[in-house]
Amino acid sequence: MSRQPEERGAELRALFFESAYELLQALNEGGLQLETHPGDEEVLRGVRRAVHTLKGDAAACGFAQLSELAHELEEVLTPEVVQSRGAGIAEIVLSAADLFGTMLFAYERSSEPPSGMHLQKMIRDLLEGPASKKDLTAHDSHGSGSQIAATFAWTEYEQLMISEAVHRGDSVYNLALRVDPNSLMRAAAFQLIRNVLHGSGTVIALRPEDNIAAATVEVVEAALATNLTVEAIVQRCRIPAIVSDVRIERAATAGIAEHELLDDLLEVQANLAHAEHPDDPALGAGSAIGTAVAAITETSLRVDAARIDAVMNLVGELIIGRSMLNRTLAEFDKSHPRDPVRTKLADAMAFQTRVLDELHKCVLKIRMVPVEQLFRRFPRVVRDVAKQCGKDVALQVAGQNTDLDKGILDSLAEPLMHLVRNAVDHGIDPVDERVAAGKPARGTVFLNAYHQGAQVVIEVRDDGRGMDTNKLRAHAIEKAILKQDEAIRLNEQEVLNLIFEPGFSTAAGVTEVSGRGVGMDVVRSAMGKLKGTVHVSTQLGKGTTIQLRAPLTLASIQTLLFRVGGRLFAVPLSSVVEITRIREEEIHMVDQREILRLRDQLLTLVRLNRLDHIHAVAVSPSAPTKKTRFVIVIGAAEKRFGLLVDSLVGEEELVIKALPSDIVSSDLVSGASILGDGTVVLILNVPAVVSRFSKALPMEAIA
Repeated sequence: MSRQPEERGAELRALFFESAYELLQALNEGGLQLETHPGDEEVLRGVRRAVHTLKGDAAACGFAQLSELAHELEEVLTPEVVQSRGAGIAEIVLSAADLFGTMLFAYERSSEPPSGMHLQKMIRDLLEGPASKKDLTAHDSHGSGSQIAATFAWTEYEQLMISEAVHRGDSVYNLALRVDPNSLMRAAAFQLIRNVLHGSGTVIALRPEDNIAAATVEVVEAALATNLTVEAIVQRCRIPAIVSDVRIERAATAGIAEHELLDDLLEVQANLAHAEHPDDPALGAGSAIGTAVAAITETSLRVDAARIDAVMNLVGELIIGRSMLNRTLAEFDKSHPRDPVRTKLADAMAFQTRVLDELHKCVLKIRMVPVEQLFRRFPRVVRDVAKQCGKDVALQVAGQNTDLDKGILDSLAEPLMHLVRNAVDHGIDPVDERVAAGKPARGTVFLNAYHQGAQVVIEVRDDGRGMDTNKLRAHAIEKAILKQDEAIRLNEQEVLNLIFEPGFSTAAGVTEVSGRGVGMDVVRSAMGKLKGTVHVSTQLGKGTTIQLRAPLTLASIQTLLFRVGGRLFAVPLSSVVEITRIREEEIHMVDQREILRLRDQLLTLVRLNRLDHIHAVAVSPSAPTKKTRFVIVIGAAEKRFGLLVDSLVGEEELVIKALPSDIVSSDLVSGASILGDGTVVLILNVPAVVSRFSKALPMEAIA
């Protein structure tokens, strides 16, 4: 049964929006490159390809306004226009990327897209502007040859070869040479013209193709790839008594998507062909094209993230089912220790475990994407914010290939955006201050990502002025965020953490970039939802570094299970520093808090039933007191504390299930899981426990 046209149209549009945003990213990157290298034809070709693809896709989906604007933009993205009037081409490309993004947002929501009049005016101003002196000189050198009628109707293969030559870095020109009408030997004249052309470069196309056809032709047309200047080519081609006039113009590269894609593949294909046939430099072009076409076949698929999530949920259910089978097998082993079926069941379970572990790893890898997808948007952000602030700022990126879960990557986009904007606006000092301090006039923002255990760490660092903790204290008192006596008791790290308080901003005034005091609060909130942490370090006059730490995936985690008050809890194994056993008499009360001396360190103890709300859903306050307890030492950022528990159950991989707010309203629990016997396990949100505990007690109490 075929699908309805509405369903096919919706699927087509969903695909269009997904690819269109990737094309916009390519436009942003190309615009930034054209800003620094305006004459780079390779970059220009990539931008033109993106616009061309966007134009065709938009037309196919019925978005006529976007398609027409893309067509107008495509008309100015030519080497001739860039060479003659290329000063503003980068600004037009970046403005177009912004406008196209706004239009796509409107199309997604079935609302009216914005007008493109501003972009159209920029394009008209560029085309109507005065041509450069270089362009006028080159035009004059062609003489009256521009009056020669020529079609330059090259075949598809010849157009492809032109694109390949341009991609290789050669200049490709279309030539029209008028044969002197007084020449009596046309065939001999054509042979002389051909000899001159072959001596000037690589002849990609030639019309006519042989001496016999040349006997009746008045104009010889050719496509020539060469490193010679226009003047040198014209001088060579003006053969006395043979060629009366010359017309020369730069050849346009292939204009259809298939040609442009093949063009990108040809260089790779040539290398492969040379490796396979090192002794055959004249490998047939037809063979190369055939293999290049075959190389287009992709082995990757675009899959909706919801489908991968569904597979992950099913794998999670299988893991729970495996746990149930393991428990059943253990019971069977106790009841029938000598039954021969027991060995067969154990072998079957071992096989299933191996396959399920591999399946789990594969699904996790499918969800993993390189952080480069997130980092790619920030060169444009840094450029725009620096321009608004009147600063000169560069961006340096490292660790782009670091992988993490797609869901976490998307959730990190907003907090990272705030951090990068703040680094440029607040962190980087003005040029005069930098020069006076002996720094380079250009400031630098560094982005880095790397794995650390079961976490991914993303750093945003700047080489600016750094943060003065004394000024931060004074500002917090002024904004009534803290009282003076409270501010004095804060250590340096706690003062730095004040920047995450709602309403805290050191900006002198509200601007488009900052000053409202909401950005850094958003960062902390977002990291809390991800069960991650944020850490600030600074050096006055040298710069500031902010670290975001998040789990690699939220789908499943290795945990340590323990019991408190008869209920089962879990903490991520990556947060556990060590485990020790103590007696009740080793616990001391100091300033209304329980302290344990662990070797040379004083460790503050936490009882879960004394933290707000959590005992209402999990811990029975009437649980009997035991003489011997276990302490799980938890590490979160630079802090250490001990969880006082009744008993340890062991390590287990848990599939995290989100809990509805009507069941558990406490942020101290990040989720739950189900064991094989149906027992529900609450998974502690370690950063939230640290935050709640820090507010309940003076921070110096936490080792």
